Amino acid sequence: MPRARRCWTVSVFSADLVCTRRARARRNVHLLDQSADAIAAATRNAADNGLAEKCSFEVVNVFDWLKANTAVKPHERVIPRFDLIILDPPSFTRNRASVPDALRGYKEIHLRALKLLKAGGTLATFCCSHHVDTVTFLDVILSAAYDTRHVLRRVATYSQSPDHPVIPMIPETEYLKGFAFEVVR
Repeated sequence: MPRARRCWTVSVFSADLVCTRRARARRNVHLLDQSADAIAAATRNAADNGLAEKCSFEVVNVFDWLKANTAVKPHERVIPRFDLIILDPPSFTRNRASVPDALRGYKEIHLRALKLLKAGGTLATFCCSHHVDTVTFLDVILSAAYDTRHVLRRVATYSQSPDHPVIPMIPETEYLKGFAFEVVR
């Protein structure tokens, strides 16, 4: 991932990797999660690695935070302020019946995150539901980019590690997918 000055991470769970890798190279990392335990673990991790002064933490419902930080009056515009945004939410769906709601949720967080991302910035985004396939997830991201008038360039594609094998005959085994995009404009 490219170097960034301001990084924002959603749904960090333990944030070990995020805090350590991102904060060492960046000026500021802001981590959000609705789990107080996850934020407490991330706070401890930052302190243990001497990065507490570069990290800020917030226990918050991410949808509420996004709405509050992208709300503007009709004649105003959201001012992008992040160089890197990592969206790593929990699965939005546990069954096929809730896929349409999950897709609306994924689109909502991408729409709002893209409004906060500076031109030239990077969006790293992940989906861990086997009910949402890679093509559908990519379509949601690109639809959000279209709606926000952003042009994205895909710079990386991610999937689960080899210790979580994908068995083509069992689609449920391919549950983790992710992308990194650079905002061209």
